[in-house]
Amino acid sequence: MTHSKPARTAAVRTRPAVRAALVVVGAALVGTIGLPSLASFSTPSPFDALLGGHGASRSTADGAVPDGVTAFDEEYPAVANLDPTLLDALRRASVDAAGQGVVLQVNSGWRSAEYQEQLLQEAVEMYGSAEEAARWVSTPALSRHVSGDAVDIGGADAAAWLSLHGAQYELCRVYDNEPWHFELRPGADERGCPVTYADPSRDPRTQQ
Repeated sequence: MTHSKPARTAAVRTRPAVRAALVVVGAALVGTIGLPSLASFSTPSPFDALLGGHGASRSTADGAVPDGVTAFDEEYPAVANLDPTLLDALRRASVDAAGQGVVLQVNSGWRSAEYQEQLLQEAVEMYGSAEEAARWVSTPALSRHVSGDAVDIGGADAAAWLSLHGAQYELCRVYDNEPWHFELRPGADERGCPVTYADPSRDPRTQQ
């Protein structure tokens, strides 16, 4: 005589407890190693409306991208004009992410100076002041997008994946308020990503 049925029932009953334990452990890890909360990746900012605008002023030639673009879609200047080393790192990360069922979509990459200026002016109008707009949009002269040195990753799961694994590709989050914004940080694969800034207005590179 065996006790297989009671054992199986006991296993089923423990699953909710295991799930709860995993949630607690996950939350503890977020707090311990400094990862942003998952909610931060899925909460859109008002600035998303600027990038999501459509029409004649949103030309792919200036860096606008339609939905679904990845690092392998070189027909779009937003991808083709990225720094080659950054693009190579993003492609390697994209292949590995795809192996885990995650698609790293490019929401924004390279932008022309004209497109960046347009976004800046729209941000000033949206936020009511140049000071507040600077928390989201840099000037064309200082923008890492205009120089091809930054990429915005679309999708909460994709941004979260790259935030967790990006250092091994030397791709790092830079701003607390933009969990989708990544830049190349040489040496991050050995030393880890540097501490993030609260927002672009706190970045010393924007104070020049």
